[in-house]
Amino acid sequence: MSTYTVTHLESGETFTRPAILSNPFYDLRDPPTYLAEDPAIAPFHQQLPDYAESKLHALPSLAQELGFSHVFLKDESTRFGLPSFKIAGASWAVHRAVCQRSNLPPSTSLSDLRQALAARSADPIKLIACTDGNWGRAVARMCRILDVSVTIYVPAFMNASTQGKIRDEGAEVIVVSEGSYDDAISTVQERARETGALLVMDTSWPGYEEVPVWVTQGYLPLLTETDRQVAAATNGKAADLVLGSTGVGSWMHAVTSHYATASPSTKVVTVEPVTAASFKESLHCGDITPIETGDTIMCGMNCGTTSTIAWPVLRSGIATAATVTDRESQESVEYLKAVGIDAGPCGAASIAALKKICHAGLAGTVDERKEKVAVLFSTEGNREYEVPKA
Repeated sequence: MSTYTVTHLESGETFTRPAILSNPFYDLRDPPTYLAEDPAIAPFHQQLPDYAESKLHALPSLAQELGFSHVFLKDESTRFGLPSFKIAGASWAVHRAVCQRSNLPPSTSLSDLRQALAARSADPIKLIACTDGNWGRAVARMCRILDVSVTIYVPAFMNASTQGKIRDEGAEVIVVSEGSYDDAISTVQERARETGALLVMDTSWPGYEEVPVWVTQGYLPLLTETDRQVAAATNGKAADLVLGSTGVGSWMHAVTSHYATASPSTKVVTVEPVTAASFKESLHCGDITPIETGDTIMCGMNCGTTSTIAWPVLRSGIATAATVTDRESQESVEYLKAVGIDAGPCGAASIAALKKICHAGLAGTVDERKEKVAVLFSTEGNREYEVPKA
């Protein structure tokens, strides 16, 4: 099995790790509290512009290659008119946070909330966030819908094209010079304290957990939607194996919570770049362990610290943690392009991870896979990036 090196942020110690880890804590302890889907969220989503279900693609050639009954890819390249799933969580979290700041109930409609915000023009609400890509654009889009101002802090590695897309949503973008994503988080925490701006983030830390819970809850209807599509395509079957990109952990927190309650036999696999495998490193160490991160085309997963609210759910509920290289991710992007599917490196990475866990014998035997259904979550559409050399 291939290996990579990882350096702990606090101690500076460096370790060599295998590309795949079977979670030693999987299902061993009393289960944590899993998030339940709030029935108010799906109707809220239906108020948003460009509301529609995203596509579930069948990948018969990959299923045949790896010996599965079915392999599906849930394509989040068009969610609410944006190229990522994150608007589902950002919209609900921004709505809840702005309602709370305005002393309005969360049941307030978007039109009523816009009217209430317009009426307080003398005391406007201002939002603040940081991002390594799609999160910032999603927050900015929701702020544009509500007509409130927002400032988005971004790490130095973010390219000009991505910054431009966030600005095009009406946000002010500030670059944290020579800083990582974790540095951007520290900066935005300080600015929120100084200015009183409303901080809306998809990661959590001690003392900041309410808004990230809303974010994760906002993702849960997407999983119910996926189950419905999978069942329709398989005469009622459920996913046996699901893989998704990890980052700080909010998306996989939703995925793990959903399947732990809706389909406990489903195995969940996290996917991270070898240059930013912060969740997997935390599994190696048994607790949240911040790491140094490096450049990667999977910039949406370029995160050095796992969210505190996601950690206990992932620690108990993830069966396997996998890592992929930029080259492996790019090969998966090219495969999907060849079959007519638009995906960015974060979205395509799950294909490379599925191949790895199959080759490592962690997706069942050849005979067992013949009856299994695998679902891959493609979390972003294609975007501009520097293609890695072979």
